[in-house]
Amino acid sequence: MLLVRLDLYASFHFPRGTDSMLDTLLDFLANGLTRASWGEMLVYLLVVTQLTIFTVTLYYHRSATHRGVDFHWTLNGFFRFWGWLTTGMVVKEWVAIHRKHHAKVETEEDPHSPQIAGIKKVFLDGVALYREASYNKADMEKYGRGTPDDWFERKLFGSHPYWGPTLMAIIDISLFGVIGLAIWAVQMIWIPFWAAGFVNGIGHWWGYRNFESSDKATNISPWGFWIGGEELHNNHHAFPSSAKFALRKWEFDIGWAAICSLRFLGLAKVLRVAPTLNIRPNVHLPDAETLKGVLTLRFQATTDYYRNVILPTMREEMGQAGDSIKSVPRRLRRALADGGRWLDNDARERLQAALANRPALRTVCEFRARLVALMEERGADKSLKALQQWIVEAEQSGIRSLQQFAQRLKGYSAVGA
Repeated sequence: MLLVRLDLYASFHFPRGTDSMLDTLLDFLANGLTRASWGEMLVYLLVVTQLTIFTVTLYYHRSATHRGVDFHWTLNGFFRFWGWLTTGMVVKEWVAIHRKHHAKVETEEDPHSPQIAGIKKVFLDGVALYREASYNKADMEKYGRGTPDDWFERKLFGSHPYWGPTLMAIIDISLFGVIGLAIWAVQMIWIPFWAAGFVNGIGHWWGYRNFESSDKATNISPWGFWIGGEELHNNHHAFPSSAKFALRKWEFDIGWAAICSLRFLGLAKVLRVAPTLNIRPNVHLPDAETLKGVLTLRFQATTDYYRNVILPTMREEMGQAGDSIKSVPRRLRRALADGGRWLDNDARERLQAALANRPALRTVCEFRARLVALMEERGADKSLKALQQWIVEAEQSGIRSLQQFAQRLKGYSAVGA
């Protein structure tokens, strides 16, 4: 309709000699330089949006923020340019905000925690939270260290972040005409929706957890295709510096697949991946290697403890009383995995009342609290002595599942980091 109106307007207000020029202009607005079909425009949109996803997950996240992988300087340059062109995000700001998120996760200082700000705010208005966090210059300096500080960053990417999206709009309109504006709009909301909203919001609200990390991060899906592997958010929070997010046999991280391909071509160097657990046999008392393994794999240890000690003890004790584990609300059962950290005062009192009538369950929960406390001790000698004492007392507890866990824990060793 717009083009028809332009044509009618032109027929009344412009001389006949300008028909050819107007036809050319109208044709350009309708088809752009490419004269692409709807299918071709859809392919273009999928390619450019996924390229932006890869720019964020590979360069901004895994490389610049967590130093899990290094890329060839030509790739770094391309990622910086493409991120500027399609998002307008400044590398230093993105890195600083994400590092602070990890340092202050699920607290009042977390830039985008749905546990604090609410899922609706983070999911629908994550960009505003990001922008507000970027105004804190002290945080940008503190958490943004080590990011690019060359001429391009000072004079172009960092000082004129909105020039990039403007140039992208010109490119899209040139390629596809008026419909290019719609394509550009989708490009502009892609990262705010999928990263700022979906990963930062849903990724701390709903999903499954491989590791009982000290936050509410979840894996949204075991197959990380659409958001570059960022779907595996719980895995990432358990091992932030790992360049690989898929940590179970059934999980897939397309970002890691891309890194492996680039490494094969000599364009990437993997610096860190999550260690794996090895259980050494015939370890009679925890040693320095045990302590290193427990500290490195602390979330693996607390997850194992919940699944192999707390839940079996609860089932056994409640079964002896002729009760079902389902008689305890699921929220309270899940709270035993983290010591009730996320419970309000009323729920915490209900949990303590439930433990008071179940002495074995109360005991294994107390042992869990002590295990977590010794992981936070400063000083290797002090931590090792505390771990050795914990093992001795666990083996003498008379609680079978706790004794078996203590035997297993003595052999902990972290392999391949």
